[in-house]
Amino acid sequence: MRLHNKSQRPILILSFNILWFLILSTCSQQTKLHSHPIRRLWPREAPGSKALELHEREIERSNDSLIHNRAVSLITKPAIELFIPEKPNGTAILICPGGAYAYQAWDKEGVDIARWLNKLGITAFILKYRLPAEGHVNGKDVPLQDAQRAMRIIRANAVKWDLDPDRVGVIGFSAGGHLASSLATGFQRKVYFPVDKKDSLSARPDFMVLMYPVISMEDSITHEGSRENLLGRSPDKKQLEQYSTYRQVTSSTPPTLIMAASDDQTVDPQNSWLFYYALSKKGVHAEIHLMPVGGHGFGLRDLKGKTAKWPEICENWLRRNEFVPR
Repeated sequence: MRLHNKSQRPILILSFNILWFLILSTCSQQTKLHSHPIRRLWPREAPGSKALELHEREIERSNDSLIHNRAVSLITKPAIELFIPEKPNGTAILICPGGAYAYQAWDKEGVDIARWLNKLGITAFILKYRLPAEGHVNGKDVPLQDAQRAMRIIRANAVKWDLDPDRVGVIGFSAGGHLASSLATGFQRKVYFPVDKKDSLSARPDFMVLMYPVISMEDSITHEGSRENLLGRSPDKKQLEQYSTYRQVTSSTPPTLIMAASDDQTVDPQNSWLFYYALSKKGVHAEIHLMPVGGHGFGLRDLKGKTAKWPEICENWLRRNEFVPR
């Protein structure tokens, strides 16, 4: 027996067309929801990168087609990717992903963090910064150039993006923590010539969160891969001191929350303690949480034991110190 006669075919075709339209509409909405504005940092070539011919590389390290874990490198066009919450509360945070200054863990320490911050009403900006060992002139300062410029662009667009220019912070992971702490201690350093009026604005973060950060460049403490990529194989004593950010802390360094795991075998937790002690000596508000188990690079995906509490600890710290409205 035939299931459908000719009179039923138009109905079937119409139903199929409606179904296909709904699928396309849903895909379009999903694309729109997951499309975030990209803002280039420099109006022309970035300082010291003009002569470079690098083709940006994005390597997918995940075996799961539904979960990205991209590593980004060979960057000549630094930018910020905007993640704007449904109801912005005026607070903004610049995100510095880690990756030993060899690449950037774009999803694990970038996109994941931005989406979590959006749930708190925080406008998030992932910083795609240039990597120091890829041929840029004065490579050791190009990450800081990009971070300073990003902070100034965020403040210059505070009205447009519904932000309070006095509540712009930074969060950094691993080597991204070194960059964040470099920004917080070196926001006044003249590492590039001004290119427009935005560069008259302050690059100082109003607050900072450091996650299992690289801080020291000194032997037995530093993360050797990050140091080599930043300073080369044979940095001199002056460079080791200048780029050990705990040695650059002043009373103007912003309030800081530091979190790491005691069993971190990649970046010695002593890095976190050194920065905490330096802040305390200068009278800067600081808080440190060293969890017993968790390893390195846990982000929001690989949480073990008390590291699962870090998002809650961070949110409470932000609210308690009024960096985020209660």
